[in-house]
Amino acid sequence: MSITTLTSRAFQQNANQAQTAAEKGPVFITKRGKPVQVLLSFDEYQRLTGRQRSLVEALSMPGLADIALEIPQAEGRPHPADLS
Repeated sequence: MSITTLTSRAFQQNANQAQTAAEKGPVFITKRGKPVQVLLSFDEYQRLTGRQRSLVEALSMPGLADIALEIPQAEGRPHPADLS
């Protein structure tokens, strides 16, 4: 894990660099030499907060429609349930 520090001005001028750096570790954003914000990847944020996505959040992700879903055909025939 690498830690990156950017001034708020440098962050504003090159947000893409900060986003790329956040994939490798936290990015500290400073104002007048003092850290004021931290940029994290979404995965790292979820790990730290212990929060998992709900089914609704997972199904509403951008780009989900572009993912191919192949469901294999079930083999054999279904059998009636024995409820006795």
